[in-house]
Amino acid sequence: MTIAWHLFTPWSALIGGALIGLAAALYLLGNGRIAGISGILFSPLRALAQRQSLRPEWIRIAFLFGLLAAPWAWQAFAALPAARAVAGPGLLIAAGLLVGVGVRMANGCTSGHGVCGLARLSLRSLLNVGVFMGAGFVSVALLRWVA
Repeated sequence: MTIAWHLFTPWSALIGGALIGLAAALYLLGNGRIAGISGILFSPLRALAQRQSLRPEWIRIAFLFGLLAAPWAWQAFAALPAARAVAGPGLLIAAGLLVGVGVRMANGCTSGHGVCGLARLSLRSLLNVGVFMGAGFVSVALLRWVA
């Protein structure tokens, strides 16, 4: 295996990681809740499904709009990387559904467990991160072996 050093971008990775950490810390300090994207996304959806007011969900909705607006804000400073899918729509839908099942089984997503849970020294988050990182390693190894 070789590393494409010309594609290594330590400064943008460092800035991106710092911004993610800052957003998670500000969300925790300002809202008293963990910045797990699955919880932030599903809470307003649950309120809509139960025909409840979205007024208590305004901070989560604002957070989601910030996530959606981030690529346009990034374009003010640099070009966005080219996005390309190497799988068909059926496989992408199946993968998304499997991720959703995993999120429900783990009581959280990679952002909740990986960023916020590990920072809080949560044993449950440490175990979840170990499982999804291990599953990712195995998946990549199998795909490279098959392809």
